[in-house]
This record gives sequence, C-alpha cells and structure tokens, in this order.
Amino acid sequence: MNLHEYQGKELLKSYGVKIQEGFVATTPEEAYAAAVRLRDERKSGWCVVKAQIHAGGRGKGGGVKLAKSPELAQEVASKIIGMQLITPQTPPTGKLVRKVLVAEDVYAPGPSPHKELYISILTDRATQRNVIIYSTEGGMDIEKVAEETPHLVHKAFVDPLVGLQSYQISQICFNLGLSGLAFKEMSQFITALYKAFIGSDASLFEINPCLKTSQDTVIAVDAKVAIDDNALYRHPDLEAMRDKEEEDPTEVLAAESDLNYVKLDGNVGCMVNGAGLAMATMDVIKLSGGEPANFLDVGGTANAERVEKAFRIILSDPNVKAILINIFGGIVRCDRVAQGVIDAYKNMGTIHVPIIVRLQGTNADIAKKMIDESGLKVRSAILLKEAAEAVADVLK
Repeated sequence: MNLHEYQGKELLKSYGVKIQEGFVATTPEEAYAAAVRLRDERKSGWCVVKAQIHAGGRGKGGGVKLAKSPELAQEVASKIIGMQLITPQTPPTGKLVRKVLVAEDVYAPGPSPHKELYISILTDRATQRNVIIYSTEGGMDIEKVAEETPHLVHKAFVDPLVGLQSYQISQICFNLGLSGLAFKEMSQFITALYKAFIGSDASLFEINPCLKTSQDTVIAVDAKVAIDDNALYRHPDLEAMRDKEEEDPTEVLAAESDLNYVKLDGNVGCMVNGAGLAMATMDVIKLSGGEPANFLDVGGTANAERVEKAFRIILSDPNVKAILINIFGGIVRCDRVAQGVIDAYKNMGTIHVPIIVRLQGTNADIAKKMIDESGLKVRSAILLKEAAEAVADVLK
C-alpha cells in the first residue's frame, strides 16, 4: 500500500525522523492558510507547493512549484489542484491531483552549502536481508545514477535478526562525505529511519532528496513509502491512510471481493486458482500468440458468486478478446467450479467474448460433461496444449 508524501512524512516524524514540515490542502484557500501558517511559524514567506499523487517525477510534470508568498501559493495551488498530472511514472493520461502539500522552504543559504543525498530502505529477497541504498547524488533518478555512475551508489545489508549496527551507520556517513554536525545528524537520521521501516512493516522507504541543509541538519524533503499489504492487519492506523482514489478501481473492487487481481496490458483474460497455476496460464497465453490481460486468482472457493465477480472484473477491461479459465480441482471440486461458470454465465446474460474452460482434478470428467452439455458458448479443454490451441483459434 502506497502512502502520499505528506502521510509518509507524518509516519517518519512519529519515529523521530526530521522532515520538511508542511500542511496538506485540498483547495487554493486552504493552501493560502497553510502558507500563512508556515510564514508565521518559520518566519519566511517562501514555500513550495507539491502535488500529492502516487507517482514520482512530479516536478517534471509541473506538479511542484516554489511560491514567494501566501498569495502566490494560493495561485499556484489553484493551477495544480484539479490538473491531470503526467509524469514518467503515471499512465499516459496522467493522474488527477486532488490535494497539495504546502511545505516550508528548506534551501535557505547558510554557513555551509546544502547537499542533496539519496537514501532508501527495502527488502532484498535474494539475500533475505534489508538493504539501505544510498548515494551522494540525490534529487535525481537513482536508476540513471546507477546506470551512468554505479560507483556512486552504495549498499549496506542489514541482517533483520541482528539489526542495524553502529559501524554500518558510520560507514554510510563516511561514504556520503559527511563530518562534524552533519555526520551526527545523519547518524540519528539513519537510526530513526530504520526503526520506522521495521516498526511500520514497510516494503520501501525512499527519501529523495534527503537534504543536508546549510545549517548541517539532515531532513527528509520527500518521502516515498510503501507498506506491506500482508502486515496491514497490525497497523489499522496506516490502513486508514489508504487512498483508493489513487488505485486502479478494478483492483480495488477485486480486493473488496477477496480476489487476487492485477491488471495487465494484454487481450486474454485469465481466471485460475493458485498463483503458480496463474503464472503457467499466462505462459500458455503468450505461447498461443496472445497476451495476458490480467492475473486473477479466485482461490480455493471458486463458487458461483466468486466466479461471477471474477467474470465481471475481467470483462470490465475493454481490451479483453477472450477468457481462459484454468482450474485445478484439489480442495475445490471441478464440478462445483463448472456449475459456478454456468450459473455466472446465465446470470450475466450474453457474454460477447469466447470462453475456454480447462478443469483438471477432482470430478474433472463430470465438470467437462456439464460444460459441454450446458448449451453455452463455452469451449472445454483437458490438456494445457488444448487450451493454448483454443486460445490461438479464437484470437484469429
């Protein structure tokens, strides 16, 4: 589950991480009030207005603007709120901006030059450890930095059973070229950031830029935070932050129906039970000359109601030209699934795309007979090869 920048910063602050302070606004008038509040608290009229969407590269699309006064903050916010913001990380049509973060200006001159750094924490499944990725080249696309100057990207692997060690923190600060107060500030920043990562069951923290200010303090100017969905039951406060308007509506509907669904860009919808079978089914679709339009796992209780919901979700994608149902009957009986397919088909009325059904396992022979004698325009298959040939045939 992704958080907005302002939500991520609130989470970090609760663990003692220093952040760029700001206030969220949903209207230009609220943006003005936020800028006035910042001016009174920070003794500076300068602020930055930042679009709040679940995507990076907002500045490149015009979603981040500097304002010299509360009046200009209101004017800028009136242009950003309601815009369809297009960035390298959004769909081609962009994302609608519904709110902005009015944040303090942290780039004021001082006794030492400010420096933008990059810091992220995520789980490295290959090593079964958490990894802190950091670089002196903050404020840029880290992928570009890694490609063009890989020696500037460093990694510190942390054994989750042992935890982050003091020597690792010191090494990070040395590699970032910090000393004195900035070294101490970064040590505290990294310590608090790692605690937040563990404490919130996050799957990703990305601070870009992490700013060493002209006063040698270290703060998070941006915050990209993703929480592990499987751990949300332990964090109802974080789950309450979920912004469903930022998520794919079909995936939201699938989650509410307790279906595992991920939308893809292909033309063949697939309905399976089990993640491994889903991957094999998508391979079959590609081998047949098609492209999978989704990943959809109905689980072990593929009854008529769940099958109908799955049908409706798949058919909501206008790109779907065919549907392949591939069910292995272990816990669930194939004849029960077949009845679910038949009932769902009849309840939904006419379905204008061809459907191929492959049922294997418990009562598969009964299920095939039920499908064949249903009178519906549904093709049955037994072998994966037959299913692939059927998909190729209907896509001609």
